[in-house]
Amino acid sequence: MSFIIYLIGFAFIIGGIAWALIVAKVSTLYVMIAVVILIGVAILTGVTRTRSRD
Repeated sequence: MSFIIYLIGFAFIIGGIAWALIVAKVSTLYVMIAVVILIGVAILTGVTRTRSRD
């Protein structure tokens, strides 16, 4: 459950960054590349922070 909450928070951050890039007139291709990279970072950090320790 905490993983989902973590990803929802990261989705807001990614959305804000994408919106700022679009308003700054950055090419759509570069916005999409940044979003894909940030989604990867979100999944990696979400898994490492929310996984249970053995």
